[in-house]
Amino acid sequence: PAPPPAARPPGLAAAPPVAPPAAAPAPTPEEQRAITRAQVDEALRGSMPNSWRIPGTDTSVRLYGFVKANLFGDLDMVNRSDAPSVQGIPLSGSAATQQSGDTQFSARRSRIGFDTQTPTGWGPLNSRIEFDFAGDQPSASGAATSSGYMPRLRQAYVEVGGDVFRVLVGQANSVWNDGLVETLTDATFLNASAVRQAQVRATGRLAPGVTGMVSLEAPYTDYTSNAGVFYPDSSLDGGASPATGTFPDLVGKVSWRGETGDVSLRGLLRQLRIDTDGTAATPKGSSDGFGYGFALGGNLNMARLWTGFGADQLFAMAYYGEGIGRYFDSATSGQSAYSRIGLPGATDVSLTPVPTYGATIGYRHYWVPSVRTNMAYSYARLDNPAFVSEFSAGGAGAVAANREMQMGVVNLIWSPFATERDGRIGNGWLDVGVEYIYFRRDLEGGATAAPTGQGGYGIEQRVQASAIARF
Repeated sequence: PAPPPAARPPGLAAAPPVAPPAAAPAPTPEEQRAITRAQVDEALRGSMPNSWRIPGTDTSVRLYGFVKANLFGDLDMVNRSDAPSVQGIPLSGSAATQQSGDTQFSARRSRIGFDTQTPTGWGPLNSRIEFDFAGDQPSASGAATSSGYMPRLRQAYVEVGGDVFRVLVGQANSVWNDGLVETLTDATFLNASAVRQAQVRATGRLAPGVTGMVSLEAPYTDYTSNAGVFYPDSSLDGGASPATGTFPDLVGKVSWRGETGDVSLRGLLRQLRIDTDGTAATPKGSSDGFGYGFALGGNLNMARLWTGFGADQLFAMAYYGEGIGRYFDSATSGQSAYSRIGLPGATDVSLTPVPTYGATIGYRHYWVPSVRTNMAYSYARLDNPAFVSEFSAGGAGAVAANREMQMGVVNLIWSPFATERDGRIGNGWLDVGVEYIYFRRDLEGGATAAPTGQGGYGIEQRVQASAIARF
């Protein structure tokens, strides 16, 4: 049995009962919605910045892109391309240069893409699919009726691994790409590269701040003959193209990045091949050539020399190669090699890779964190074989055979939402700017290679205004 309760000493009052703790007030409906929203946001938060997690999976998704509107006009000719290539601008005296100019307004260079990331036992599995609207414009009865440009695939790849080592498979920017110049024009700057193609790529960290990349990339022979410029997808007299390929291109890059700036050394090795069997070209047979090239470039953060320079940068690049071709697609696309096919007296198939070299130098100056100017100049030269002088004057081959090319640009860009942190400037989500662009090309053989009444050179000047809103 339980012991009896202890007797209370005389005169001692009974202890007051202890009240239970007061219950917390129930959240209001507004507070409950806020709590629920925070829980949902946390549950769906992705592993990448600005991403969300697909419910029931470990995959995070991020949407990105920008809307870009370009207003541009040529000062002394009509060139309807919104991304003119230096090597193909109209020659002096041509019909395009006899017109007083042209103005265009377009948003076709706007872009949209999706990134995903999924954890795996080999490290994060990342993927990207990216489009713009710079494809062909549909037409009715051969005449364009609106600015309804077709979407165009830019990138589609998966990459697995971490910072130490990772592997990429799919269509992506070439390892050779190394754009140093910030421009508003969508033309590929002379001596720059904007190649996107299928590849298998390995990336590894070689040392602190040092990264190495090597890739096998899609082969695509490009050459020029008396009949013009040819690629594997070209047509010769309604039939197949003589340009073919057997082995993928081998491309590599080593880059270093530090407080002073960054430096990269690139190299490539590629096979070039012509096979005229089964085509309209004569003589019959095949020929192989090899292309190679090297490029060295980088940025210097000027504040390392004197803090008064702020966030300014000096950048430069120089290269040499033979058979580089489309890897510098504003200067040598189509001119990886030349062939005697179609010339009188040609008895066998020939393929002569073209030596080419050039350099770019530029400067980026910040007037204030939200306003900057980019200035850049590029020069490129091709040492064409002597038999190019035998191409028919005014023909497709002769008009495509440039000897020298130049391009310059100066712009003023306002980024009202720019931020500065530790000497580095983030441009924010909006850019508005104006730009002047200068192009010049000189033909091999000068006026003697040009069509009747046209000069052996072309000069184009363009002014462009752009607005870019990123998301």
